[in-house]
Amino acid sequence: MKLTKSERQIVFEKYNGKCAYCGCELKKGWHADHIEPIVRNWKDGTCEKPENHKLENFNPSCASCNIQKSSLSLEQFRNVISQFINSLNAYSNQYKIAKKYGLIKETEIEVKFYFEKL
Repeated sequence: MKLTKSERQIVFEKYNGKCAYCGCELKKGWHADHIEPIVRNWKDGTCEKPENHKLENFNPSCASCNIQKSSLSLEQFRNVISQFINSLNAYSNQYKIAKKYGLIKETEIEVKFYFEKL
């Protein structure tokens, strides 16, 4: 289920070499993400939704966004990101200290992906 070199180039150019999610410049090792997940079964290599493995269902993604998104839908991914502040406040002492010293300003803006802003 691997993309060809020319298919990867098409995906890469979809947003001018930028991650569809965070908008960073894609570097070597970028990922081709299934927008609607295929949900891989890592034990035997099969997937639950092979019909989603089509060129129009790919977004270019930086490795960190794609790893975080995993097999989530776009809305599930958006929800996970929107909960990061709560998690950092609950579990990261470094984050809390940085916030106390004014190094971090929290906002309640809606999570919008780069491709949604274009």
